[in-house]
Amino acid sequence: MIEILATVMGVIQGGLVWANKRCNWIFYCLQYAFMAIFSVQMKLYGDLTNSIVYFAVGIIGFVLWNRKKGSMPIKKCTYKERIVYSTIIIVAIIITYFILKATNDPLPLMDSLTTITGYVATFYMLTKKTDAWILWLINDILYIIEYIMLPDKAWYLMGLNVIWTFMAFGSLITWNKLARSQE
Repeated sequence: MIEILATVMGVIQGGLVWANKRCNWIFYCLQYAFMAIFSVQMKLYGDLTNSIVYFAVGIIGFVLWNRKKGSMPIKKCTYKERIVYSTIIIVAIIITYFILKATNDPLPLMDSLTTITGYVATFYMLTKKTDAWILWLINDILYIIEYIMLPDKAWYLMGLNVIWTFMAFGSLITWNKLARSQE
């Protein structure tokens, strides 16, 4: 049931963020509250950490996106930003992998990949960078693989990530159009 609730909240949130709606952050927080419970049940400690951080980020996103329209335009990342964040992603994945490997996490590499790419994608989404959607595409595909690889398959969440893959693609197109119109 927790997995289903997280999935429903995720579908609603995905549609709302695609449309660049502030209320997406409410469903984002609800989804990650349910995801925290699910992660504890599955012993996915990287995902549990994600859920706690994402819940807090959801509150921050709700506040930040409350600014007047146009005060936080959608932008593309600079070349320098991409290099810095790519380096951060690689180093953080390696560190997280070794931390998770020391636990009973059933998939420490996949868990570290999804954890770190998700953090950076969330930061980009929070600051309205179009590159968020490239990372979300990668992250969603990794989650599909992770949920299939789990000993106790997470079919609903895998399905959610299939839906999110398409939503991320749509959001990438929509946010790129909005970024161009705001230049």
